[in-house]
Amino acid sequence: MIQFFFENIDQIEISPNTIKWLEGLIISENRKLGEITYIFCDDEYLLKVNRDFLDHDYYTDIITFDYVKGKTISADIFVSLPRILENSKTLAKDFKSELHRVLAHGILHLIGYKDKTDEEIAEMRAKEDFYLNIL
Repeated sequence: MIQFFFENIDQIEISPNTIKWLEGLIISENRKLGEITYIFCDDEYLLKVNRDFLDHDYYTDIITFDYVKGKTISADIFVSLPRILENSKTLAKDFKSELHRVLAHGILHLIGYKDKTDEEIAEMRAKEDFYLNIL
């Protein structure tokens, strides 16, 4: 099950097609869907999560708490909508496209993709692009 919640921010519409797309991503990667909760929030809320749980003192667009067991993908994924909007403007991308990229990015991390090295970043971007193209 994939659920969406909103903290300190106005609710946005998430299409049923987006949920099906995320479920399809998981299945395509030979994984099973457990429980994924996306919590959309503002920058300050996510900064507090970053400080309290990760001891990081900086803004970010996404924080993923991994509850994966074997091939079953479960997590709490916090997403800063203002950060996504800012990134979309900086990258000259549509807000929805950037939002979908970040939603997929969180799941790809849970599946095992990393983005620390240049090679890992390239692989992550290729996977994101692949799934965005089938949305």
